[in-house]
Amino acid sequence: MLRLALFQPDIPQNAGTMIRMAACLGIAVDIVEPAAFDVSDRHFRRSGMDYLERAAVMRHDSFAAFDEWRRGSGHRLLLAETDGATPLPDFAFQPGDIVLVGRESAGVTTEVRTAADASLHIPMRPGLRSLNVALAAAMVIGEALRQTGGYPRRDGHEA
Repeated sequence: MLRLALFQPDIPQNAGTMIRMAACLGIAVDIVEPAAFDVSDRHFRRSGMDYLERAAVMRHDSFAAFDEWRRGSGHRLLLAETDGATPLPDFAFQPGDIVLVGRESAGVTTEVRTAADASLHIPMRPGLRSLNVALAAAMVIGEALRQTGGYPRRDGHEA
């Protein structure tokens, strides 16, 4: 199963939107603390709607704890960032990959960049800075599901 990791999210509406997407697509979510908001935040709850309870969410106290868990579980860590080394269309995803997105305000730390097995970027027109993190996560997860045949079927199972 593919996973989506949110590194220290700081905008509750974006985190709620990504968790809602994950619930709908059968993707597990890892939240790497500290988040800049409480999970009871009304903006977070409203953007996630009733999907938050249907999502498989695992919280990690720190990046070190998350990285130890994912290495022990055999997951590759793929960093989605504006200056990632590999264009999204050129990357080959595998089942079990974890796509990590950074903080909206500051991205990720050097520790995270160093730990990543690969870094990806979404090709964009010159002169434009970045996409919204929830939209970027959806694009990367969509491509990963397409490549791995992981989209849910109407009967609720993966393809």
